[in-house]
Amino acid sequence: MRLEVEGLGRPGLEPASFTVAAGECLAVWGASGAGKSLLLRAIADLDPNHGRVSLDGVSREAMTGPDWRRRVVYLAAEPGWWAETVAEHFQSWPLQAGGAERLLLPFGIGTVPVARLSTGERQRLALLRALERRPSVLLLDEPTAALDRAARDAVESLLAERRAAGGAMLWVTHDAAQSARIARRRLVVEAGRVREEGE
Repeated sequence: MRLEVEGLGRPGLEPASFTVAAGECLAVWGASGAGKSLLLRAIADLDPNHGRVSLDGVSREAMTGPDWRRRVVYLAAEPGWWAETVAEHFQSWPLQAGGAERLLLPFGIGTVPVARLSTGERQRLALLRALERRPSVLLLDEPTAALDRAARDAVESLLAERRAAGGAMLWVTHDAAQSARIARRRLVVEAGRVREEGE
């Protein structure tokens, strides 16, 4: 599996080109407002954009929107919730309960109303929801921003396993230490310009 991005741009984001292979995490690093989220949203095809994005040589335009978004999943910094309880957001909550425990979420959280969750709990549950879809590529927008150190470490560990199993990731962070832990390659985004570190 290989994600290829060629000349991808949109208002506020200069054309960018790079690849991400199966089992690879590419950190996306930069200051707030630099364009990191714009890049992920453009790859996910959530906003108007230009350029070419393909998966295993098949262009995004050759797939239906739902099929693309099943294979390339965008996890927003503030994910949306539409039902009353946690379990209602999952195809099979019992299959996800073990993952919830690994992410240090309280026992029985499946029956808890979403409105009572902390920001960090919502963030971890949204990650489980994304992983349930078994995507080829995860686009992660600050997935640990609201977490304490123990929860952050649990998320990093779970995603390292996903990467070892062949999943590809782009992981937005403004934490330089985290970007060094999670990835061997790093894209730097400055004022809408994207470059690979070392270029």
